[in-house]
Amino acid sequence: MSGPDTLAAVAAGRPAGTAGAADTAVVTGIGVAAPNGLGTEAWWAATLRGESGIRPITRYDASRYPLRLAGLIPDFDAAAHLPGRLLPQTDRVTRLAVAAADWALADSGADPAALPEYAMGVVTSNATGGFEFTHREARKLWTKGPQHVSVYESFAWFYAANTGQISIRHGMRGPSSVLVADQAGGLDALGHARRTLRRGGALVVSGGVESAFDPWGLVAHLSGGGVSLAADPERAYLPFDTEAAGHVPGEGGAVLIVESGTAAAARGARQVYGEIAGYAATFDPAPGSGRPPGLERAARLALADAGLAAGDIDAVFADAAGVRERDDAEAAAVEALFGPYGVPVSVPKALTGRLTGGGPPLDTAAALLAIRDGVLPAARITRPVPGHRLDLVRGEPRPARVRAALVLARGHGGFNSALVVRAPGPDSPRATRQPDPDTTREDRP
Repeated sequence: MSGPDTLAAVAAGRPAGTAGAADTAVVTGIGVAAPNGLGTEAWWAATLRGESGIRPITRYDASRYPLRLAGLIPDFDAAAHLPGRLLPQTDRVTRLAVAAADWALADSGADPAALPEYAMGVVTSNATGGFEFTHREARKLWTKGPQHVSVYESFAWFYAANTGQISIRHGMRGPSSVLVADQAGGLDALGHARRTLRRGGALVVSGGVESAFDPWGLVAHLSGGGVSLAADPERAYLPFDTEAAGHVPGEGGAVLIVESGTAAAARGARQVYGEIAGYAATFDPAPGSGRPPGLERAARLALADAGLAAGDIDAVFADAAGVRERDDAEAAAVEALFGPYGVPVSVPKALTGRLTGGGPPLDTAAALLAIRDGVLPAARITRPVPGHRLDLVRGEPRPARVRAALVLARGHGGFNSALVVRAPGPDSPRATRQPDPDTTREDRP
């Protein structure tokens, strides 16, 4: 089935089979909720200024926990952003995700009401679920009895709640899912969004948002290991640095609007940030097997999927575990692929903390904005590990012509994912700086 036939099928609201297999998957909208900025442009400007969102935990007394710092969003008032009917049935993580999806759709200019409902889907990543909601309701159960537990506890905690609430809010009844693979899941979601479009969809809301920082969630982060217990926000999370002592967990992420190139052109999309050109995922071998980790192989497969060589990549956005052994492994993978100091390596998550499933979509947003603006964000890495031989972007943002970028992610348990984004084609409307959409409460129910 040809491109016009695909659009005809989409317009009629019926599946288009494998017609979109040769079509592109383009990003037309970005919505960001991050510790150092609400809204895409606010976050991007703060990132380029080097403003950190890592701060002390103050929502409750955290003095009895060894972890005192996190990448926290301080100024998100859910009641100011979302309809009142959603508040009693959602955890903080879902409120952040729904708001980011609203902002991404507004940025894209896509009107879900004007598109066939079965041609739109939602694919998100989530690794922690709704800790705060469940903790509150469990406390009611223990102290007041089961009759006081919210009926919404049956789903508000669930990993798929973000996908479900976004799809319900916008009438998106096409193929939808949630990917659970820690950090790697954030790229898996975007890869699956592209796969969904190739099977005949027109638009997918994708990405990831996380938030698990009530005491229960905090303990969960600690139990996962690799967490920095440093007390200085400026020195707590230093990936690829000789002082690296683990990562700082954080909340937030990014939601992207991913459309088939033909469908975006048919509706007259006002902008294209770039194309999701390649994706791959691998698993690490069992410990003690003697085989190498799978990150390098994931990167090579993603490049092959994009039809690009290593020399075509202008920047890498690193996974950046902040744990010496894991940083060593990633540095070795990047060097094996690009050579010593062969490509600029950017680590914007050093300003937000690792956001589990929300981090890689935020890195993807950074890669797309680097393509748009010709600049790479810097990290506060002052003492790079000498043996890494990485061209780290540090100190000040670096002007650069970015036509294609590689985003890397790893998850607890051996997950590896890699994503390639590249500049939009010559006939696509290029993205320009837009004011963040109005994030005040809406009138619609």
